[in-house]
Amino acid sequence: MRIARYSAILAVAAFSSVASAQSPVADAFRHNEASEAKNLIAAAEEFPANKYSYKLTKAQMSFGDIVAHLSGGNDLLCGAIGGTKAPTRTKLAATAKKAELVARLKETFEFCNTALAGLDDSKLNESMSVFGMTMTRAGVMTLTTGDWADHYSQSAIYMRLNGMLPPTAKKP
Repeated sequence: MRIARYSAILAVAAFSSVASAQSPVADAFRHNEASEAKNLIAAAEEFPANKYSYKLTKAQMSFGDIVAHLSGGNDLLCGAIGGTKAPTRTKLAATAKKAELVARLKETFEFCNTALAGLDDSKLNESMSVFGMTMTRAGVMTLTTGDWADHYSQSAIYMRLNGMLPPTAKKP
């Protein structure tokens, strides 16, 4: 009886390890999303409200544009990747109040958490259309990771040019 019980416990533990190891790409993507969310939200919270219109040149996005753009992109991209319909939200302009922009950014990263919860590696090769381009789910995941990194980089540069240290440059 004891051997059967220990065998059952061992089998459950082994199955759990194998099951979680079968989606290393999805797991890595969710980890990246959590990390980028933390940094992007921290940057949005720390950047002064009176500087949300700041941009380096006329051709570039303002800091508020970056936050608004990320919010729209999160809903679209995380919904597509997770196979979940994105919530219908009222459009929020880049000139909205900082508190509204930060709250929206947080909401959209919360949606990403929900949309990506069931993501696994079984459909990485599935074809999908995003921004008029046809690519695999893995391709959309890569695009999204790059988008988050790109906009965090922009945010970090804007912070440094305004005498601030970006979240990833601070000592823990």
